[in-house]
Amino acid sequence: MIRALYSSASGMQAQQLNLDAIANNLSNVNTAGFKRTRVDFQDLLYQTIRTPGTAGSQGTTIPTGIQVGHGTRPVATQRMFSQGDFQQTENPLDMVIEGSGFFQVIRPDGTTAYTRSGAFKRDGTGRVVTSDGFPMQPNLTLPTDATSITVGTDGVVSVTVAGQTSAQQVGTIQLARFVNPAGLLSVGRSLFTPTLASGDPVVANPGTDGMGTLSQGFLEMSNVKVVDEMVAMITSQRAYEANSKAIQTADEMLSMANNMRR
Repeated sequence: MIRALYSSASGMQAQQLNLDAIANNLSNVNTAGFKRTRVDFQDLLYQTIRTPGTAGSQGTTIPTGIQVGHGTRPVATQRMFSQGDFQQTENPLDMVIEGSGFFQVIRPDGTTAYTRSGAFKRDGTGRVVTSDGFPMQPNLTLPTDATSITVGTDGVVSVTVAGQTSAQQVGTIQLARFVNPAGLLSVGRSLFTPTLASGDPVVANPGTDGMGTLSQGFLEMSNVKVVDEMVAMITSQRAYEANSKAIQTADEMLSMANNMRR
């Protein structure tokens, strides 16, 4: 019964973290480029009272044995990089990646971060930047007198400036991909940084070397499915409730044992 108390307590703590992940998914349902997370659980150590397969009496073999578990623990928060739905914006600097790959941006400390959010803007000098002002890598600067901007599926950016009828190429957007994108470290602002688990980035033009292609005038929305998260939240709540009930039951059994009379 003492084991039941601690095992159930570990289950309640695990479901608290699970609910935290679900709440974060729901709060980012309208965040462009957001990828939902899933909590993976793992059972804890087992106390082996009788080992299966050991010799019994008269040459028999114990078929199953007796093992008692000690609860559960969260072992990973898996980020799911499935494609989100596309939303048309008609903004020439909004872009989506159809397939694998990440946009590259430079953070203020000079390091490169990666994002699936293609909601880019122009700053006062014409540079293409994120909503936080982080410039795209490689650097892309648009003429201040550009009247139209065209981004090809291969990442080639062309503009038409005032007084001219022909478009001129001003740069090419490059993408990066990882062997294990789930191993990327989330640093907020819809940005990821590489780790040893993700591997080194492979940089190439869109549509080459396994990269996806670009579509202009669209945004990739969050891949969170509200109905799925609500069902997961109900399941987590019921699991939390069941674990708390197990603690209550174990406490009642201990109370009965304490109140026994000879």
